Amino acid sequence: MDLESFKSNPRTMYTAQEYERLQTAKIEAETLLSDDDMKELAEIEIEALSTQMDSLWKQMENDAEAAKEAEEAPKAMILEIQGGAGGDESSLFAAELALMYQNYAEQRGWGWSKLDESLSDVGGYKDVSFEVKGKGCYEALRFETGVHRVQRIPETEKNGRVHTSTVTVSVMPIRAKTNVTIPASDLEFETSRSGGAGGQNVNKVETAVRVIHKPTGIAIRCTIERSQLKNKERALDMLQAKLDQLAKEEDDKKHADEKRSQVGTGDRSEKIRTYNFPQDRVTDHRIRESWHGLPKIMIGNMGPIVESLQNFTGEFGSDSEDE
Repeated sequence: MDLESFKSNPRTMYTAQEYERLQTAKIEAETLLSDDDMKELAEIEIEALSTQMDSLWKQMENDAEAAKEAEEAPKAMILEIQGGAGGDESSLFAAELALMYQNYAEQRGWGWSKLDESLSDVGGYKDVSFEVKGKGCYEALRFETGVHRVQRIPETEKNGRVHTSTVTVSVMPIRAKTNVTIPASDLEFETSRSGGAGGQNVNKVETAVRVIHKPTGIAIRCTIERSQLKNKERALDMLQAKLDQLAKEEDDKKHADEKRSQVGTGDRSEKIRTYNFPQDRVTDHRIRESWHGLPKIMIGNMGPIVESLQNFTGEFGSDSEDE
């Protein structure tokens, strides 16, 4: 970047003005080099000004890069939760995780909206997807991707045995700049009536939209909006996020060695955390850290977990089977 670019950037504008002032002072000092009486003092002044200018230029480059990264950071994301092993107990825990994330999102002031859901017979989620909007939402929740394991005694268990169930969470950013272009010829759309609450319009008009990406077979259904067009837009956003994530995962596989030092691989099959209710403990296996006070965590007080994952700088750990 040149000085004019730094002057027009709000993050570097004042630093650029100071740089320009030093630049003028340096030019004035250089005019004294021809004066034998002032030459030595001028050289000292020029060297000091040059050092200050170099420092300011590096600062402006760093600030401009930080501003660029902040601008390109995702302001929205898709959060998907799917029941896994454990049947009804898994679906119930999926609903509890959804509530935990929703409460945490509300604490952070993020927008939260349900995109689609599939309910189990006991009222839990077979699968559910949400859109989360707000500054820092993806950076905070990106490490939630993976398999979440729950160990507890179900209410229907008569012999007091602890059951183990799993739920899979996927977090996908919605980026302004996408990595994958989707040709219209690759898409197929279906419409249907949306079920559930929402008034007569929701149940009588075909507002629900299902989009199928023919090359991959990925199908996305969106029912949250009251118009077919809005649901179509949301479904396409979700599809774009999924395809971008698939492209990222493929790229990550090519650079697997580089990822060993990172916190998790983002693999949806990787067991990342165990929620042990009898021992009132949550353990994240990647950073080998545990937290107590499980009931409070499950109602949204998961800030310490999020912060620990964001701040972790050690080497990624393997799954633990000691729970």
